[in-house]
Amino acid sequence: MRTVLLDTNVLLADPGSLLAFPETEVIIPETVLGELDKIKTSRVDPDLRFRGREVSRMLFELSETGSLIEGVKLPDSGSLRVVPFDTEAKLPEGLSSRNADDRILAVALQVCSGACESLTVVTNDLNMLLKAQALGLEVERHGDGVEGNFARRYIIRPFQRYRVPLTILAIAIAVFAAIVFITIYNQPGSGTVSGVPTEFKEQLSASEQKILDYLLILERDETDLDTRLALANLYYDLRLQSGNIEYATLAIRHYERFLEVRPNDPDVHADLASAYFYSGQTDRAIQEATQVLETDPDHLQANFNLGIFYWKGRGDYAAAASQFNKVIDLTRDGDERARLIGRDASSALEQVIQEAMQAGDPVPEEGTF
Repeated sequence: MRTVLLDTNVLLADPGSLLAFPETEVIIPETVLGELDKIKTSRVDPDLRFRGREVSRMLFELSETGSLIEGVKLPDSGSLRVVPFDTEAKLPEGLSSRNADDRILAVALQVCSGACESLTVVTNDLNMLLKAQALGLEVERHGDGVEGNFARRYIIRPFQRYRVPLTILAIAIAVFAAIVFITIYNQPGSGTVSGVPTEFKEQLSASEQKILDYLLILERDETDLDTRLALANLYYDLRLQSGNIEYATLAIRHYERFLEVRPNDPDVHADLASAYFYSGQTDRAIQEATQVLETDPDHLQANFNLGIFYWKGRGDYAAAASQFNKVIDLTRDGDERARLIGRDASSALEQVIQEAMQAGDPVPEEGTF
């Protein structure tokens, strides 16, 4: 049976890669799970957080069928197991146990135990690919390549990919019905208890319940900034999950209301810039991200997203390459979370260079590796 080892960036690009290898033993290094946990709770691109949570959800469901360490069966006659890093094993020269990539490669060598013909490391990271090849490991990329991954992440959001049944119409109807219900039943003398009946809320999806709860809180106290930000972030995530532009418009409304009171929050300004971009307002997105960088030049999210705005919004390859190079420099000596963003920047830069060459408009020398 063939064996594949999945790198973190593959799972974050496509959570479905867990089930994409029929009649194959799929290996997930424990180090990868650690990187996913950090991504889920970090303030990075919300889409990245969503996909990290999706991978964890899928693994949790698989764990209900058996031990992930011992291995569980997958559809199409495959299997999956999580392999811890052996801290007692001697690493090949050039690898360090302090480096996450090196620990992942060490697990690959540990699994194949010297006979690595049947094991393939699946990664979309250039540095990981080169290191694996130097160690004699078979390597392949997953999916449609860099262009496909970034197009799906920033441009295309098909409903079937995330299996999300929500639509903005359904939410609007549900919230409107709830408000009408509350208004009727809270009239003086109605003899009812204030609030939404549990039976009604049970008819709503989890996201609809959250939206309703947040709106009711803001109806009572519109100065509750934590709730307003949570609502904006929820609309933002729903835009990424569903592709419905109306969610971006709603997110913008609440981000702007938040910033009216707290105008100096760079993270919220960066999220607002992304919401502008997802709503089709590229110029406003670039302006907002640029303003963040005027006060915080090393803001990672703003730098990375500005590169996306230039690339996918304007087709300005030179400006995009410059931004991605800056992100690579900022993340080179960072923690695992930062390095994951650096990998995305490297992948984006590679694609920008290719697209620029195909368009007959090569980026300047400083915009290359």
